[in-house]
Amino acid sequence: MAPSDIAISPFVIERGALSLSGESAGHGPPILLLHGLTATRRYVLHGSRILERAHQRTIAYDARGHGHSGGSHEEPAYSYEQLIADAVAVLDQLEVDRCAVAGHSMGAATAAGLALTHPERVRALVLVGPAHLGTPSPNQARWDALADGLAVGGVDGFVEAYGNPDLPGAYSETVLRVVRQRLSRHDDPVALAAAIKGITRTAAYDGVEPLREIAVPTLIVGSRDDSDPEHRLAIAHDYAERIPLAELIVEGEGESPIAWRGGSLSREIDAFLTRVLSS
Repeated sequence: MAPSDIAISPFVIERGALSLSGESAGHGPPILLLHGLTATRRYVLHGSRILERAHQRTIAYDARGHGHSGGSHEEPAYSYEQLIADAVAVLDQLEVDRCAVAGHSMGAATAAGLALTHPERVRALVLVGPAHLGTPSPNQARWDALADGLAVGGVDGFVEAYGNPDLPGAYSETVLRVVRQRLSRHDDPVALAAAIKGITRTAAYDGVEPLREIAVPTLIVGSRDDSDPEHRLAIAHDYAERIPLAELIVEGEGESPIAWRGGSLSREIDAFLTRVLSS
């Protein structure tokens, strides 16, 4: 539950045959939060309300086919182009002309795509755990196996397809427990399976070179976590080298990734936005 002094306004936005379920919380300059593939809106800041307490208004929603949002069982309903259009629709419905945008993984690609296609809507970017290289996923067989496992066997089927992480016993158990918790938050596993297949077959932009055209201050949050090959630190460096006004932060040696510590991530976002948007 959020603290009682933070105003929360749920919303549902119709997108053709689909609907987007989300919430706006707090008062102040708005920041749009975009989550990653197979996640929900909870998994951007992990329950932290630091931004709202710092007098910012957060806007978060479950992507199509995820969480409590509606979804099709057909792959063509899912692409980065549609995810970007959904983000614009949310801003339009909530009458937000321009805002900061923060996204994790799939959400980072969507946020960067939004800044490239609708630059007039974006004041600043926070790209957390970037993984997208402007091409369909090179690991399509892996994503298809996960999606098929989910569609046929639900959470258990996904976990079976996921397999045992190549980590020490206790860490492996933690990863699988988190995967189960995350997958259990979706209303329609078959829609999510279609989203996995559809989105990973598309691109938010054409390669990484278009990132050079992003013209707003950008905070990139990388990770040293070698057990997470989808979000390699080298990709965060690639983004930082190409985006003209980018700065990169990474957790210290031996620390858990900033991306998974909602309080730490929120404080970094607040400090960054306060600095770049007040100057």
